[in-house]
Amino acid sequence: MNVLYEDNHLIIVNKAPGEITQGDKTGDEPLGEAVKRYIKERYHKPGNVFLGLVHRLDRPTSGIVVMARTSKALARMNALFRDGGVQKTYHALLCNAPREPQATLEHRLARDERRNKSFVTAAGGQRAVLDYTTLGRTERYTLVEVRLHTGRHHQIRCQLAHIGCPIRGDLKYGAPRSNRDGSISLHARRVRFEHPVSGRIIDVTAPYPPDSLFAVAFGATQPDGTPA
Repeated sequence: MNVLYEDNHLIIVNKAPGEITQGDKTGDEPLGEAVKRYIKERYHKPGNVFLGLVHRLDRPTSGIVVMARTSKALARMNALFRDGGVQKTYHALLCNAPREPQATLEHRLARDERRNKSFVTAAGGQRAVLDYTTLGRTERYTLVEVRLHTGRHHQIRCQLAHIGCPIRGDLKYGAPRSNRDGSISLHARRVRFEHPVSGRIIDVTAPYPPDSLFAVAFGATQPDGTPA
């Protein structure tokens, strides 16, 4: 397990693609259960370990997941996420280069529960806003950084696909082929927020999955200056 930050109230881990953050019909072990075991063994805790999932990532996505180790931290982190107090930055490899190297995208998104998919709609739905900036290119793919202003279902995947730039490996939203490991090339790269108890600024960056095209194509030093 790749723990990026931990204290008495929070633990932040780097999720691998394919791991699930919450239990589902597959019966596979959720990431939270592995984190509970880690806490129990590391701190020799008797009995049950409290752990609250503050947010989730889609199974094929990698990167930062924030969890709370106390009920106080869970309630306050939930409020921070709800009220926009958490800066969330993602990196994505796109099948096509966007027309503009950087832009703000704003759409209305509706969700199809049966197909577990979101789509852009002219009326109704929920407002979805993100900023993207192009960081680099390979011969076939474009690396962008995405800053979310809202947190809608499949927001990044849906909005980028809508402008003709599906994420590499994301068959559901129009990518021409899957990734070999079943992942999509979307990585929750960074979070920044005020600690819900101490008040100090927490700023965490998640390394790319080691065998991913992110790491292979852009090496140990990233276009944004941070380590892989």
